[in-house]
Amino acid sequence: MHGLIIKNTGSWYTVKTDDGRIVESKVKGNFRLKGIRSTSPVAVGDYVDIIMNPEGTALISAIDDRKNYIIRKASNLSKQSQIIAANLDQALLIITIKQPETSTTFIDRFLAGAEAYRVPVVLVFNKTDLLGDDERHYQQQMVELYETIGYPCIEISAETGMGIDQLQTLLKQKVTLVSGNSGVGKSTLINAIIPHADQRTAEISNAHGTGMHTTTFSEMIELAEGGYLIDTPGIKGFGTFDIEREELTSYFKEIFEFSKDCKFNNCTHTHEPGCAVLQAVENHYISVSRYQSYLNMLEDKDDSKYRAAY
Repeated sequence: MHGLIIKNTGSWYTVKTDDGRIVESKVKGNFRLKGIRSTSPVAVGDYVDIIMNPEGTALISAIDDRKNYIIRKASNLSKQSQIIAANLDQALLIITIKQPETSTTFIDRFLAGAEAYRVPVVLVFNKTDLLGDDERHYQQQMVELYETIGYPCIEISAETGMGIDQLQTLLKQKVTLVSGNSGVGKSTLINAIIPHADQRTAEISNAHGTGMHTTTFSEMIELAEGGYLIDTPGIKGFGTFDIEREELTSYFKEIFEFSKDCKFNNCTHTHEPGCAVLQAVENHYISVSRYQSYLNMLEDKDDSKYRAAY
């Protein structure tokens, strides 16, 4: 029997079979994916084969090839990864300028990870209704920066409903991952898009200006007009797993474009003579914040460390 994993609660996976049944399933004991060292071999969004048990549950026996997936390092296990979701049409990265502030490092790490796994990203700036004039101006600059690089941006307020219609148009018939730091309003947004989703929302903890985690497992929520939203636990840091140092340039679109004119093929864009990227940073064709994110990630590769992006 064949189906789609729509929910993961740790040891159990909820599979929606091709004929519309919902079956609670476990992974076969000896089931491992070749080439991926992961805390769990299957993820929400995976298409799988299952073998039914007499008591009505099932064993996951095989997994279809994935068109893509998004991954992060498992906390505290440097050698292992956690696949957050598979077979995505797009990812929405929810960003807030305040309460809490999303760092550009976090955004850029997410974008590099998504580029590496070929997942298109739309940047969604939430809580626009809370912004004063200066903050609104800063958000406009951010939108301009990322749209120039080639990432579509939408400004919304999940609380007031501003921009939700525009967003819903983007979601039709697509499998969309909703991601972002804790506290950026993912649950409020999902409730605004799908009123019956009934996501628990939590107030921001004032002491830290960061959000409390309210989602503890990944889940696919079906959209009335076709497609799915995948809700994920609030991510505090996004590790770019499996990205080689030499490949990093190609996951920063604008740095990659300028790097074609570098004097040396193996230029790291840090100190080399004749580096077109350094020249572009100096001439403001590449933003300093993006270049800084690139350097941070390059440093990660040197240290082989995972850093949470704040």
